[in-house]
Amino acid sequence: MKMPSRINSYLVMVIYLITLLSCAKTETIEETPTISVAWEEAEAEAYGYTEDELNEILEFVIDSSNTTGVLVVIDGKTLLEYGDIDELSYLASCRKSILAMLYGKYVENGTIDLSTTLEEIGLDDHGGLMDIEKNATIDHLITARSGIYHAASNSGDNSADAPERGSQTPGDYFLYNNWDFNMAGYVFEHLTGIDIYDALQNDLAIPLGMQDFDREAQRKSGNLETSKYPAYHIWLSTRDMAKIGQLMLNNGKWGDKQIISEAWVNKITSIVTPLGEMNPPRLRDRNFGYGYMWWIWDGPNVPEVYKGAYSAKGAWGQYITVIPSRSMVVVHKTKSEYRRRTGWETYKKILDRIVEYYGSEAV
Repeated sequence: MKMPSRINSYLVMVIYLITLLSCAKTETIEETPTISVAWEEAEAEAYGYTEDELNEILEFVIDSSNTTGVLVVIDGKTLLEYGDIDELSYLASCRKSILAMLYGKYVENGTIDLSTTLEEIGLDDHGGLMDIEKNATIDHLITARSGIYHAASNSGDNSADAPERGSQTPGDYFLYNNWDFNMAGYVFEHLTGIDIYDALQNDLAIPLGMQDFDREAQRKSGNLETSKYPAYHIWLSTRDMAKIGQLMLNNGKWGDKQIISEAWVNKITSIVTPLGEMNPPRLRDRNFGYGYMWWIWDGPNVPEVYKGAYSAKGAWGQYITVIPSRSMVVVHKTKSEYRRRTGWETYKKILDRIVEYYGSEAV
């Protein structure tokens, strides 16, 4: 029996809608990334660690610090973990080291020219930049040598020690200055046309198989009446921070894929500002120079084990440390929400205990 044309039209429409929904569902599944690659466990004895030594390290962490998460990875495998390693929390200034990694792809494909000046891009800020400041290049921004001492939208730097504005030629003087770093974030987005957090997801989180990455957790902040450029804060878990460190230790390679070029990894972890040129001068009593938003062990007093090592460092107790001499990555967190801190000196004592026992009872 022949169906009425109206019913036939309805059936055709229903079939069409079902087909559309089916295709949409299939497309969504194909485009949704799987972020779930876990760490394997290391055999501690093979690296000379006894159970007593690992327990001593953990006891020190528990008794002497405000640590909320620590993870030690050796040869790409978990040696030691403590605390909540899968909880997302604020990375503070570790964000800057991650941005340095993101820059690489776009510098090397020509999207970003590090020699471009702020004047050539057409950038300014509240109250205006001075002519000498507009000569600062992108390279100066990401090495903290811009000579621009405009107030930043957020605190947490050495701006209180800044020279008078206009007194330093761009490139000549190092100062850890959030205005530089925030502008570097804006420049990245302006020149690539890509949101930093989308780049973080697509260029790092997905290729590395981050287990806990949440794009919706990422958010910028800052007082935009002070400066137009907000801070691009990042929230990651401890174990996903370790993947950032491991990628750097692997010279940008993850599995059989080169995520970041080896040349770029070497560039951003090479010293631009040696220990003797750090400012303010009190920083010269420590053991760090500065590269491209990474802190590099430097100076005559650096122990052999830390030569070639480097760290991302953030307020409250956020650290990613890469120690090539031990094929090791150490990641540490103290959640800022708890209003407690783990300072560098305490964290360094944790590091020293970890490296001290390496190979002591190796089989």
